[in-house]
Amino acid sequence: MLFNATDSGPHIRKSNLLRLLPVKNLKHSRYVAAKHMNKKTISALILLLISLHAHADKCSRINFGVVGWTDVKSTTAIAQLLLERLGYRISVQEFTVPDLYQALAAQRIDVFLGNWLPSMQADIQPFLNNGSVEMGPANLVGAKYTLAVPKYVSDAGIRTFQDLAANKDQFRGYIYGLEKGNDGNRIIQSMIQDNAYELGQFSLVPTSERILMAQIRKHIRDKKWIVFLGWEPHPMNEKFEVTYLSGDEQYFGPNYGGSTIHTNFRKQFRSDCPNASQLISNLKFSTSMENVIMDDIDNRYIDPRNAAWNWLSQNPEVIQKWLSGVESIDANINIAGIPESFSTSP
Repeated sequence: MLFNATDSGPHIRKSNLLRLLPVKNLKHSRYVAAKHMNKKTISALILLLISLHAHADKCSRINFGVVGWTDVKSTTAIAQLLLERLGYRISVQEFTVPDLYQALAAQRIDVFLGNWLPSMQADIQPFLNNGSVEMGPANLVGAKYTLAVPKYVSDAGIRTFQDLAANKDQFRGYIYGLEKGNDGNRIIQSMIQDNAYELGQFSLVPTSERILMAQIRKHIRDKKWIVFLGWEPHPMNEKFEVTYLSGDEQYFGPNYGGSTIHTNFRKQFRSDCPNASQLISNLKFSTSMENVIMDDIDNRYIDPRNAAWNWLSQNPEVIQKWLSGVESIDANINIAGIPESFSTSP
């Protein structure tokens, strides 16, 4: 290789530069090279190497994976907008959870911002074991992920997992989950198969985030009983009066399925693209922030990109923190001006 291809600029190796220079005596190559090359030759070689570097820079384009969840679409939109401001080209592809990890392992995508732990530990562990996926830092703490019911159901006495079985008929024997392949669905199915909390006679109903919200809305409107997979952050916590069930230490875990959300990278992404990975690793979100963006998406039907832009326009000081230690890949970009650049309409 004639140069080190990184995402922060060309780094020409002097030894490789000398290999390109005309020499007549290998024994005195360094002396002869310096003697015979002229300014025009040096300029042409440097331009050639910079041009080659521009084509070889594999970090100029970064591929994100998402699942059909509003929270990860929100955070990915934030990352996309900031990286584009730095000069990167970004693509976003949607997968089911199993397919997403296969894509990360095959290096078809580079980054995933939605690894909910501990519920997704079984999904990621095989890829951590073989080294094809790397665990990044936490980007959100204080999330929760477990079964929930409307408040009028909890007011009627359903407050724990142990209360469900005796009221099976009221729930028509259904527990509503998310899309097929979802980690929460797998946990619910395990409880049913294990007859945990005497739930063996219940059935899992796979849905999607949008369909699940419609089912919750319909049941609440008709004052019918429903038990469903709930989580925070999500606008449902503001829109509906929801009670998370306690009493499950084994499956979703304590503290109402207390969760931390991590960033995942494909193998060697951080060493291949240190500048981009620095920004991505700097991203730290909050439940209140995500609730605002997701509310725009789910309830005001704003595109994730525009919803993220709206939030960024109101929080330039947070952008400044996220840009710490980060450089642009375009000399014409002024990083100091990026926070205020979102003050205009997208």
